[in-house]
Amino acid sequence: MVDKLYELTIHEAHKLLKQREISSVELTKAVLERIEKVENKIRACVTITEDVALKQAQEVDNYIHGGNIAPLTGIPTLIKDVICTKGIRTTCSSRMLENFVPPYDATVTEKLKAQKAVVVGKTNMDEFAMGSSTEHSAFFPTRNPWDLTCVPGGSSGGSAAAVAANEAIYALGSDTGGSIRQPAGFCNVVGLKPTYGRVSRFGLVAFASSLDQIGPITKDVTDCALVINAIAGYDPKDSTTVPYAVPDYTLNLIPDLKGMRIGIPKEYFVEGMQDEVRITLVAAINKLHELGAELDWEASLPHTKYALAAYYIIAPSEASANLARYDGVKYGFSEQSASNVVEAVEKTRQFGFGSEVKRRIMLGTYALSAGYYDAYYLKAQKVRTLIKQEFEQAFQRYDALVTPTSPTVAFKLGEKLQNPIQMYLSDVCTLPINIAGIPAISVPAGFAQELPVGMQIIGKPFDEATILRIAFAYEQASGKRRKPPL
Repeated sequence: MVDKLYELTIHEAHKLLKQREISSVELTKAVLERIEKVENKIRACVTITEDVALKQAQEVDNYIHGGNIAPLTGIPTLIKDVICTKGIRTTCSSRMLENFVPPYDATVTEKLKAQKAVVVGKTNMDEFAMGSSTEHSAFFPTRNPWDLTCVPGGSSGGSAAAVAANEAIYALGSDTGGSIRQPAGFCNVVGLKPTYGRVSRFGLVAFASSLDQIGPITKDVTDCALVINAIAGYDPKDSTTVPYAVPDYTLNLIPDLKGMRIGIPKEYFVEGMQDEVRITLVAAINKLHELGAELDWEASLPHTKYALAAYYIIAPSEASANLARYDGVKYGFSEQSASNVVEAVEKTRQFGFGSEVKRRIMLGTYALSAGYYDAYYLKAQKVRTLIKQEFEQAFQRYDALVTPTSPTVAFKLGEKLQNPIQMYLSDVCTLPINIAGIPAISVPAGFAQELPVGMQIIGKPFDEATILRIAFAYEQASGKRRKPPL
């Protein structure tokens, strides 16, 4: 009998399930018991669906015969609470949707169910995915399993913390400016933001529609490949997905990098980067050279310095439009004390949204307003084009680019809450990738100040295979995964 079933990876659990050495019910119960043990410390979950999960697990055990099962069959997962789950409340960690139960599944949820995955709950997040620390949840902050006084990153902090703490075998997150990769880096797990259009956004509650992507948060790179295999692909319900064939990403997981050309853009080693993080990253990148890759430390993406400003015009502008639908009339929270319709909408939005969401709505509304549209929004879109072109030029020379995931390790809870600019700078290395719509993955690169450091590997559009190969080779060479002291 395997000890601590909750510590298994997807591929390890799949092998045991296939060989009938464990059952899905045993695995699910182990994960639920783990949640019960550590959740009061981590606070990673908004909703636990114990009854649903055990029923799904029992159905899997009744179904498994002949050993021919899909890679995710019977394996417990958590889903970020911005992704719709039919019959299970989807709150976006907001008072506005606190009691909202979707009548349909997101496409990614359907795809997990098609493989008979077991959903054990929904994870905490920054409200409407707006934040870098999971402190902007309307319910409670999530804590980092490596240091309970630190943030797990955001906005998918609940998903990353849960996977790091073994509260699920894997999780889904969403990434608008780094919201999968930054918490993955802070929590010592693997997080992939796919190319824009690779994974359906149908059923993902919108923050910024031209930037959002759903992706996996996993314990290792092999698991990451298995999950993206399951959720990627064209979806007629999402007109931004592309009808490209989805390769089997596990076929590219080979442990050497011979012939690879990798650029290290100097602009990502930003002012204010912690010295220990820099040292850890340089050592990790040098390991890629040992594995056969050719490195160019003089790679340059000069427009990177404008990405933060452009992002914080484009994303709030799209949020301002997307969040206009929350008016207290059709669904969600509705303030009943108003004397007329206009006051009802105003009060609903006043009490239904948190401070960070209101800040971004106001920023976006201002940028889109008459007299400012050309000066701000239009200019930001032009900068976006320059950033995208710069990446295209870089990928004519390199197979991939490597950068820090974040310039710092996880910061203390409350440390940046009163300084939004400092909080926004946490994503300075990740948000250019969303602006360009290209794929990137964060993998554990070591530790600084006893806290995890992430390495970000950036790829060409729809070339997730290459960045997974680099991530896998590095992971295999860097030794056994460390677990948090829980």
